[in-house]
Amino acid sequence: MAQFATQDASKAARAAEQAQRQSEAAWQDQIRARRHEDELVRKAQEAKRREENIQAECNASRMRGSSRDSEQSRVKRLEKAQRETRRAQEKVRNAQQASKEVAEKARAAQAAAEKAARDAAEYARAAREVQEEAEERLQRGIQPVVIPTLDEIAAAKTRVQYEQGRFHFAVAGVAGSGKSSLINAIRGVENRHQDAAETGVVETTVTTGRYPDPNPDLPFVWYDIPGAGTLHQPDWLYFNAQGLFVFDCVIVLFDNRFTETDIAILMNCRRFQIPTYIVRSKADVHIRNIMYEYGYDSAHDEVPRRESLYRTARERFIADTRANVKRNLKQAELPDQRVYMVSNRTLLSIVRDRSLGFSHKIIDELELIKDILDEACSLRYAASVDDDR
Repeated sequence: MAQFATQDASKAARAAEQAQRQSEAAWQDQIRARRHEDELVRKAQEAKRREENIQAECNASRMRGSSRDSEQSRVKRLEKAQRETRRAQEKVRNAQQASKEVAEKARAAQAAAEKAARDAAEYARAAREVQEEAEERLQRGIQPVVIPTLDEIAAAKTRVQYEQGRFHFAVAGVAGSGKSSLINAIRGVENRHQDAAETGVVETTVTTGRYPDPNPDLPFVWYDIPGAGTLHQPDWLYFNAQGLFVFDCVIVLFDNRFTETDIAILMNCRRFQIPTYIVRSKADVHIRNIMYEYGYDSAHDEVPRRESLYRTARERFIADTRANVKRNLKQAELPDQRVYMVSNRTLLSIVRDRSLGFSHKIIDELELIKDILDEACSLRYAASVDDDR
């Protein structure tokens, strides 16, 4: 509804602008008509003065008793002047009528422009109210239902270069959650690699990045979606504005806390029956921060204490993360869903080096990779079944 209200407001604004342009053009026509009328009046007055001068000459000639030929010549000149006067006066009358019609059109155009401006203001006010209501509903966890049209779906697929036979995974979430780094790690590419998604301390993704998997055996294409919650992307428009409805799977990535934006993405994905994965990034950083809360001192603590603190912090991180996601899903009346906790460094080692050198730090990295592969296989199988039909 918010989308339609915004579209109506935009149409009304364009109509108001067009009506204003037409009004201005009508007033210009009126000015030109008045100038033309004034010019014809001037010419008619000149014609009348010439007629009067010739009439005076004729009268004076009769009094002097001029010759018959001279009298006939002056009469002809007078008749010609009278005809020119009549023609000039007729043009003036026509011009005055035209000026009157143009003035009426100008007044009608001005009235139409004023009405269009009032309508545009009313549509804009209504759109603001609908948007504010939608944002308020979103803050309460109620998603605005915006169904894309067939044209919007086709345009979104063209924009992301959707290809049949490939599996298109979108990584979405709030700004700064580490989407680019996750895509690089899951593709086995370091952040500084020339083919890596751009990373940074602040949100660096302003347009959707498309990154095919470098492994030719994996027909995956990864998409780095601009972060929600930035000035560039309002939360409540995030799902549809980014065209998430065309992807085969969406990874909802979060860092510090599971937000209403993440809930909004999950609810919309559920509406469109799009498989989703909830992933919490930067597990190693969060575990280290919990260790510091427990008094960890990297400069003085010995290995046994460090390992003990690590196990305790790890268990707390896992428990807190699962409880947080579970609570938020329940509040949003969404079914319970697994949350994968990963470290990009560990994930990169597994994918690129085929190594479990960080095995003691692995949480859900292996399961995430396995489940993604299983998801791709199930999608491929479903597609083959549809083709056979």
